[in-house]
Amino acid sequence: MEIPVKKNEEYIVDIIDNGFEGEGIAKINNFTIFIPNSIKGEKVKILIVKVLSSHAFGKVIEFIQKSENRIESDCKTYKRCGGCNLRHIQYAETLNMKRNAVQSLVNKTLQTKIKVEETLGMENPYHYRNKAQYPVGIDKEGKPVIGVFANRTHEIIPIEKCLIQNEQTEEIAKYIVNYIAENHISIYNENTRKGLVRHIVTKVGKKTNEIMVVIVINGEKIPNEKKIVETLVAKFPKIKTIVKNINEKNTNVILGEKNITMYGKGYITDKLGELSFKISPLSFYQVNPVQAEKLYTIGVESANITQKDVVFDLYCGIGTISLFMAKYAKKVYGIEIVKQAVEDAVENAKTNNIENAEFIAGDVEEVLDDLINNKKIIPDIVMVDPPRRGLDKTSIQNILKIKPKKLVYISCNPATLVRDLKELEESYEINSIKPVDMFPFTSSVECVAVLQLKQDM
Repeated sequence: MEIPVKKNEEYIVDIIDNGFEGEGIAKINNFTIFIPNSIKGEKVKILIVKVLSSHAFGKVIEFIQKSENRIESDCKTYKRCGGCNLRHIQYAETLNMKRNAVQSLVNKTLQTKIKVEETLGMENPYHYRNKAQYPVGIDKEGKPVIGVFANRTHEIIPIEKCLIQNEQTEEIAKYIVNYIAENHISIYNENTRKGLVRHIVTKVGKKTNEIMVVIVINGEKIPNEKKIVETLVAKFPKIKTIVKNINEKNTNVILGEKNITMYGKGYITDKLGELSFKISPLSFYQVNPVQAEKLYTIGVESANITQKDVVFDLYCGIGTISLFMAKYAKKVYGIEIVKQAVEDAVENAKTNNIENAEFIAGDVEEVLDDLINNKKIIPDIVMVDPPRRGLDKTSIQNILKIKPKKLVYISCNPATLVRDLKELEESYEINSIKPVDMFPFTSSVECVAVLQLKQDM
């Protein structure tokens, strides 16, 4: 096939669809072009910036006809940051786009052409994140600065105001950076691997308003630690704990494995529904707890758990959904590879007086295999919430071997969700797929898929 476009040349195109990252899609002589910051229904003049054998990439240089769903972005840095790549689109339309993206994957991959439900959005899709990770760097004037990494780079873009982060924790991070500057504390340099402060991480309890501050350093000590603790706590009384995280490795991973508590208990608490949860520096807790509560409620209600049911919760984190399910079930087993998260889950069960939940630290593939094949514990219901890569083949094979009557699959990646559903649909009816907007104004979408064992299995 002859490629009908050339790099650095201009074309006028119609945007016929939007892709999984929110980018516009156009075609010239049936050749696909991906164009960020464009919306289905628009006519635009583009410059081709990259050409591959199967597709090309362009950038908008003029809007000839704009979509009625286009809005003026309320953020100065969103184009470079990439954190909110849908800020130029009406919120209601972003929900439609997310549903359509999941439906497209279903149509392409599954034998069961189930109709994906409407995306569950937020009433107030602003300042929803309860966790922020700010890289610390040096600006062009040589002063310490926090911000976000520019999309696909390690260049730090200073932030004035982020509309998805918690407002108070953003204020705290800026205050710490000013303190670092005034006290001449060194900043980590990725190239030389020298300097002290690498990141500032904050976590906040949405319902408790408790705040954790984690200062990630390339070393063991911060100069005049006592002063920074006293200053922060006096200025921001909602701070309940301040932690040093030691990360001396040359890595993109933000947090190291060692934490030293400088103030408080080293953790904060939050509530989801009626339950209280302990949140440590290294433990995973849903970034948007308002939507997480809705997501878990959908998952638990869809499972129709009874007092006779044994439930497995794979990738259980700090036990949030395990403990949601425990009051309905006979027994819940939660499996999680992060040891500190399992320790928190055990603590959370005690805090909430839940005695029928057991948590096991280890690789899901290995622990699931051991529970089923060695300990002969067979679940009636399996709940899974895997990382973006989805389920491993061994876990899918074990699920198909034991055939629980119901499987609830919570996914942060529709592509791997649908890939795994394809492996399961011969034995299971796919009752529903419900997208939930956990990350408004981004292209990310969470889904809850409910599967029922076929009667002839």
